[in-house]
Amino acid sequence: MKLDLARTDKPYYDAPGEPVVRTFPVHRYVTATGSGAPLGERYSEAVAAVYRAAYGAKKIAKAAGTDFVVPKLEGLWWVESDQPPLSVPREQWHWTMMIRMPDSVSADMISGAVFEELSEGECVQVMHRGPYADEPETLARMAAFMDAEGLLMNGRHHEIYLTDPRRTQDSGMRTILRHPVRRG
Repeated sequence: MKLDLARTDKPYYDAPGEPVVRTFPVHRYVTATGSGAPLGERYSEAVAAVYRAAYGAKKIAKAAGTDFVVPKLEGLWWVESDQPPLSVPREQWHWTMMIRMPDSVSADMISGAVFEELSEGECVQVMHRGPYADEPETLARMAAFMDAEGLLMNGRHHEIYLTDPRRTQDSGMRTILRHPVRRG
């Protein structure tokens, strides 16, 4: 039987429509980091490299009897500016595209991408429904929730892409938005 992290770790891969606080332990990922506009050439190459590495690890794991479903694509996003991130041109955005790996995957099973751990700890998380262009509305709700709870950003903006934009209409898109936080 294949391990499916989306089924065995529901708090990680599911979120309500209103912001909530959740705590996440250390997880391991195959990653590729770069900068530039989403869907630009460098971004597309990074996403392809992460998928190749994840499916390569899956092939090795399957041969060893520890098969798994390749989890959803995720991204960390940031800007190196004091300006509000959404006011910075997309060509200046930085990202780490990543796919979470099960505990049975080790660094020697990864080729063509970086294998790294991420510990986000306490986070505010919400399900964004609809096109990526509408995310600022959901981000504003997250910010209001964080203000009301006395929470401050403590890491990079994290997105988990539950639907494939090539196969899903904008109205059906589902993306988990997550902000690591600390008490203010």
